[in-house]
Amino acid sequence: QVQLVESGGGLVQAGGSLRLSCAASGRTFSSYAMGWFRQAPGKEREFVAAIAWSSRSTRYADSVKGRFTISRDNAKNTMYLQMNSLKPEDTAVYYCAARTGTGTFLRINEYTYWGQGTQVTVSS
Repeated sequence: QVQLVESGGGLVQAGGSLRLSCAASGRTFSSYAMGWFRQAPGKEREFVAAIAWSSRSTRYADSVKGRFTISRDNAKNTMYLQMNSLKPEDTAVYYCAARTGTGTFLRINEYTYWGQGTQVTVSS
């Protein structure tokens, strides 16, 4: 069982930066593949980024490639999403997710555990 808690969201102007964190409970965090998803008002939840348990593999949605960086610190049971050059269309609730297994996973139904989300609002 893994519990996930996101933090770091907030209000930022376009072009600004934020760093989201996802703190995980449990002693087996390092064995979990992790991901970030987001859901804007009136839209479906969508994939943002994913990272393998070893950090050797990462994947990004085309819309955030080159602007966002996913990382993790297994010693701290924490995953991060550094978001730079933010745009108004990045406004959404951001969720972290986890599952066992190697590799990276891009689909919502591939993940077992979810956090409650953190709001990111980018003003123009």
